[in-house]
Amino acid sequence: MNLSSKPKTEAPFDYDGQMRANLVQVFGEHDAGKRLLAIQRLYAPDAVLNEPEHSAIGHLAINDAVSALLASLPPGYAFRALAPAQGHHDIGVLTWGSGPRDGAFAVTGMDVAHFRNGVIHSLFVFLMPPNGA
Repeated sequence: MNLSSKPKTEAPFDYDGQMRANLVQVFGEHDAGKRLLAIQRLYAPDAVLNEPEHSAIGHLAINDAVSALLASLPPGYAFRALAPAQGHHDIGVLTWGSGPRDGAFAVTGMDVAHFRNGVIHSLFVFLMPPNGA
């Protein structure tokens, strides 16, 4: 349903493609050099990564934060999208899980991204409480 009286003139933004690329090419990439190239493609130079315990500003700091996160996970853990990302008005939301590649998720979460000029300007990471909590 379109409640706007303005005609659409732009192609729709691919929130799912951008957020899945971030999940795979940034949070799923263990090679810091390759990851930094992906961050430079997907994030604004002054982007902010907001995790529950701290924030990182800029490409290098985001790369370092993801390196620390990946180093803290058991070997073989991977991030997988739980559903297609949704978005509108430059805000995208992606739910994800992490755990052994072929096993159950040990943790689930949600990324909320604010896009500016087609790249991530800020990313907020939320961890979901375990079932029953």
